Amino acid sequence: MTVIGFHASHEQVHPTALLRAVRRAQDAGFTAAMCSDHFSPWSERQGQSAFAWSWLGAALATTDLPFGVVNAPGQRYHPAIVAQAAATLSAMFPQRLWVALGSGEASNEHITGDGWPRKDVRNERLLECVDVMRDLFAGEEVSHDGLVTVDRARLWTRPEIPPALIGPAVSEGTARMAAGWADGLVTINAPHDHLRRMVDAYREAGGRGRLSLQVHLSWAPTLAEAEAIAHDQWRSNVFPPPLCWDLETAAHFDIASEHVTSEQVHASVLVSDDLGRHAGWIAEYVDLGFDDIYLHHVGGELDGFVDAFGKDVLPQLAVEPLPPVVPAPGRRRAAEALRPEASV
Repeated sequence: MTVIGFHASHEQVHPTALLRAVRRAQDAGFTAAMCSDHFSPWSERQGQSAFAWSWLGAALATTDLPFGVVNAPGQRYHPAIVAQAAATLSAMFPQRLWVALGSGEASNEHITGDGWPRKDVRNERLLECVDVMRDLFAGEEVSHDGLVTVDRARLWTRPEIPPALIGPAVSEGTARMAAGWADGLVTINAPHDHLRRMVDAYREAGGRGRLSLQVHLSWAPTLAEAEAIAHDQWRSNVFPPPLCWDLETAAHFDIASEHVTSEQVHASVLVSDDLGRHAGWIAEYVDLGFDDIYLHHVGGELDGFVDAFGKDVLPQLAVEPLPPVVPAPGRRRAAEALRPEASV
């Protein structure tokens, strides 16, 4: 049994259409959802980037699904503001929100005009933000002087149970670091050996909670259409760190991806017109131990994807609802989780 969720990509789809799509996904049998939280798309072809927190209020109010959001506190967002936003949604929609907290990407964070820190500094800043947010969720008045500054902040509206804070990771080092503070782990599709190492790194370092996987895929009635969608929309998203962290604008990503081929996109996106093959790929991820799998069709037109997967893919999988979203018990201070090997 596993949760099959719908990923809402704000960088590719207008928020009104995305809201319709997530409602349609619920009706089709998807049992959870998650969304991105960017200021800029990765390509001018993608062409959108709505404010995730406004959209989440509407999505939570008009569906019954639990939602996750991937956020980077510390530069574009002050951690007290993220805590207030998450606490408000969790007070209105109890145990239906999780927030994955990462160290950020320059394409979103450069808008403040502040310098873009090294990765090790960003990791340290993230852990300060996690501790600030958890203290605020606990009802404390928080003052903090470090890589982030907080002056006598207090959340006056708090949920009975705070939202779960999830660790996003694409490397073993980051997974080990997340094990020290996170209520669960989320990563993206990658070769199976790499995913096994990620899971092992997280669990062996004491990581608790659910394992979630975001799967980038492209489906269309013909293979040629599926390949064209993937190449058009996702060729600017194939770059590994640190390049994907450090490019600053959609134009930069478009220049960097000018010579990316369809074959190279296949390394990041599962491309097929065969729904049975997509079902098989998802089942393999379930066998790797992932509890929750969020499907991201990289095209901008979502109705056909939702309907086809609801009719022919989800019934092949033992889909279950996501349990109530609660923090894992017994977490220690996030600042204690930083290790030298976790800086990559």
